[in-house]
Amino acid sequence: MQDADKRIGIIGIVIHNLECTAGINQILHEYANLIVGRMGIPYRERGISVITLIVDGSNDEISTLTGKLGRISGATVKSMVAKNPENANA
Repeated sequence: MQDADKRIGIIGIVIHNLECTAGINQILHEYANLIVGRMGIPYRERGISVITLIVDGSNDEISTLTGKLGRISGATVKSMVAKNPENANA
């Protein structure tokens, strides 16, 4: 894949039910090649955990990863993909 076809994105995952973490980690393992960085924080006062991912891949790859994560019951997932620098002024 050409670098021009790749995007930088951020995926946020809020885990409401800790029983879903095994499924989330399995998907993240499958897409490890897209993940540039990962930060996970348990928010004990609210009884949730938050994972943020920095990803680098095509729109389709990032969308597929986000979609698979979003289908896991017990978690809420949102993503944001940055424009390519070549298209930033468009």
